[in-house]
Amino acid sequence: MNIYDIAQRSGVSIATVSRVLNGGRNVSRKTREKVLDVIRREDYRPNAFARGLGLNTMRMIGILCTDVSDTFYARAVSLVEGCLRRNGFDALLCCTGNDLENKKKYLGLLLGKRVDAVVLIGSAFKENVDNSHIESAARQVPVVIVNGLVELPGVYCVLCDERSAVRRNVRLLHESGRDDILYLYDTLTYSGCEKIAGYKAGLKDCGIPFRESLLVRVEKSVEAAAAKTAGLLNAGTGFSAAMASEDLLAVGALKALRRADRTAPVIGFNNSVLARCSSPALTSVDNMLDTLCPTAVNMLTGLLSGKSVPQKLVLSSKLVERETFHANQDKQNREENQ
Repeated sequence: MNIYDIAQRSGVSIATVSRVLNGGRNVSRKTREKVLDVIRREDYRPNAFARGLGLNTMRMIGILCTDVSDTFYARAVSLVEGCLRRNGFDALLCCTGNDLENKKKYLGLLLGKRVDAVVLIGSAFKENVDNSHIESAARQVPVVIVNGLVELPGVYCVLCDERSAVRRNVRLLHESGRDDILYLYDTLTYSGCEKIAGYKAGLKDCGIPFRESLLVRVEKSVEAAAAKTAGLLNAGTGFSAAMASEDLLAVGALKALRRADRTAPVIGFNNSVLARCSSPALTSVDNMLDTLCPTAVNMLTGLLSGKSVPQKLVLSSKLVERETFHANQDKQNREENQ
């Protein structure tokens, strides 16, 4: 018998079993007695070596990511793995792609390896129809999501308020005299939908009519974003500023504008290395990945040690202004020219 078996037979998470074994708080009397009953019935005794490691723990955390070649996901994986290592944990990484069956397959594989917890990177793991595989996993081990939201028992989420970030950017562009704002996006994950909601809310705040032609879905590549933006320019679809759901698409829009010898404010998202390397340097939203990942690991280590942690933490973003848009300077220049 081990802690996983005790959790399964008690119908609770291993975090709850850990709290009971450690004498932790925040466990109801009924649940505590249920777990202790299984422990007594199965004559469960953690050996000294297992206790030294932390109650039958393998000190192994599973990480799921859809695409590690993506700059955002790659950095998140690196940050999470580094934080885990500093806390004495090893990591086992699986890249799932976006196919639901593969997500289920690799989640099951990690659980089969007896990992102590699972970290999901990004919002792509929230399914529109069925999240039962995550719910099932959370009954066995703690599940922590970095910058995603799945509201289920045993699932803990640390995320950035990306809706407010896009909403604020629309207001900043409006204040600088730009009301025809192009928005490029590639996927409709939870994060993608939140950003679009922020775009529409920002337009409404500023009294700007929503134009379907300026909300454009494109393939996730610089070339596709550049081609789509160039097509809009050639077709006479007027826009005075551009935003994108991530830096990759914003760089594509920037390329199309330069080829057409046009200038307009451009704002990306994720504050990735692409934003710093593009020419001109791209203004981008920093969704605080450097804070999200350590916070997620701290949450995880707290859960494994039997502590009570909040189920959801939401952090604010910040806009990193570079050459493609300086809010105050742009507003001042336009006022001086009027």
